[in-house]
Amino acid sequence: MIGKEKLVERIEETELEKTHAGNDLWEKHIYMGDKVLIVGYEKEETYNKPNPGEEIIKNYYWYWELRDSANWNVLFDNHDKEFSFCESNVGGVHGSGPGGRSGGGY
Repeated sequence: MIGKEKLVERIEETELEKTHAGNDLWEKHIYMGDKVLIVGYEKEETYNKPNPGEEIIKNYYWYWELRDSANWNVLFDNHDKEFSFCESNVGGVHGSGPGGRSGGGY
């Protein structure tokens, strides 16, 4: 079994990657023997179209999954949107997103 400090270190050192599954979906895959821990976040869907010059707030939610590394079956997961963060910009100017910054908030 891996200790808490070692696990945190592995999560911090693992490269954050944008997935092919979604527009704003980022993940880290931490392999631990026959299991893989996936720590990621995704953008909350928005239905309002921003007006030019207005502040745009994007909400993101953290999630995690523990999977079998051989067959990719989900053993445990948490997609309950209990932990979140946000970023904002004004006037429709889009940056690289949270995943584009060094560390991606992990």
